[in-house]
Amino acid sequence: MTVTRILAPVAAISAAVLLATATPALAKGPEVRTSGQCQGVADWKMKAKAEDGGIEVEAEVDSNRTGQTWHWALSHNGAAAGSGNRTTAGRSGSFEVRRVTGNRAGTDTFTFVARRPGTQQVCTGRVRF
Repeated sequence: MTVTRILAPVAAISAAVLLATATPALAKGPEVRTSGQCQGVADWKMKAKAEDGGIEVEAEVDSNRTGQTWHWALSHNGAAAGSGNRTTAGRSGSFEVRRVTGNRAGTDTFTFVARRPGTQQVCTGRVRF
């Protein structure tokens, strides 16, 4: 009985400490990733995760060639969320786009399209969060 009286409070305190330290990791929420191949020689990746009450979306195109210019557009549930031009860089010959948007009710769908002008290269990715 003495062992039970000593171990029970220790177990309760240990469980409370474990739960308190695990809570911040859970507060950020899940992360969703998706990837695929583009038309032409390139790959795309997307991810979405919770960020400060909104959703952070990242999209990347990797063509393995530096210096290529791409036009990109991102939509959130069909509405424009950003667009622009990027040039591939670094050893991987890639570029990345990052946006933080509002978190709407229900499932949020993000669509990323990147086109390389003057070529048939098109990347189309979609992630649902």
